[in-house]
Amino acid sequence: MEDKLKALADEARQAIQQAADEEQLEQVRVKHLGRRGELRQIMQGLAELPAEQRPVVGQLANRVSQELDRLFAQRQQELEAAAAQAAQAAQALDVTLPGRAPRVGRPHPLMATLDEMIEIFLGLGFTVAEGPEVENYYYSFEALNYPEFHPAMDEQMTFYVGEDALLRSQTSPVQIRVMEQQEPPVRIVAPGRCFRRDTVDATHCHTFYQLEGLLVDEGVTFADLKGTLEVFAHEMFGPHCHMRFRPDFFPFTEPSAEIALTCIICGGQGCRVCSNTGWLEVGGSGMVDPNVLAMVGYDTERYTGWAFGVGVERLAMLRYGIDDIRLFYSGDMRFLEQF
Repeated sequence: MEDKLKALADEARQAIQQAADEEQLEQVRVKHLGRRGELRQIMQGLAELPAEQRPVVGQLANRVSQELDRLFAQRQQELEAAAAQAAQAAQALDVTLPGRAPRVGRPHPLMATLDEMIEIFLGLGFTVAEGPEVENYYYSFEALNYPEFHPAMDEQMTFYVGEDALLRSQTSPVQIRVMEQQEPPVRIVAPGRCFRRDTVDATHCHTFYQLEGLLVDEGVTFADLKGTLEVFAHEMFGPHCHMRFRPDFFPFTEPSAEIALTCIICGGQGCRVCSNTGWLEVGGSGMVDPNVLAMVGYDTERYTGWAFGVGVERLAMLRYGIDDIRLFYSGDMRFLEQF
């Protein structure tokens, strides 16, 4: 029995010292000192010993138990201290490492272009007006002098979200909302996102940004429109940028004109962006139809006005030399980080 106790003590001392963590140490304790451990089994066998050996073996068993309890507590403190030190080291700041510079954000090329466009018109005395992206039929078509048979109203051209609700296909409804609330003179630009059922290709997308302008006052002529847009083109792209007006039709302006700028990407030589014409259409313009002015209660004998709308993506493509509109919406950081 004494030999078993000494062997148990030697084995337990070695196992306690070799325990690498608290989990292993607990396994050692259960094996040697637990309620069903080896020491308890030996002590339960004391009753089978002769009477004269019981005191000697019992004292030895107590000494072994006390020693192992002490060694166990000591090793447990060592492991706890080591774990705390490792956790502290893991959270410590290594001042020898180089600093990690945060990624610096920057404006999206579309927003940067739109901001510059707005800045130019603010310098010309215009103010900024905004409106909802989900509009109703009246502001989208009826108030803008659209005839009932106009194809723009068809579901194949416009995103309808209800019987009388649709995603605006242009920011022109903002002009109506402003004129309903304000007497002339009116000088506004209306920036915003628009939606059309366009087939996505290098120059078209179902979602796009637009900037429209409106000026209503006494004695306003088409020459004022051309002069204003010429100043805008020169401020945006420099004095070598040419602007072309071609007759066109829009329900809310009469006369109307398509606006095109020299294709900066090919220098007017022709490329896939400008459909090999040398010109890139950027929007439409014209004199506000008297019917539109009458709808908002303006005196059409006294007031005239002009309006225009240009696509921000088209101007951004010209500004940065981008040949595919889809890149703006790709989310590819390799593309966006160039600007």
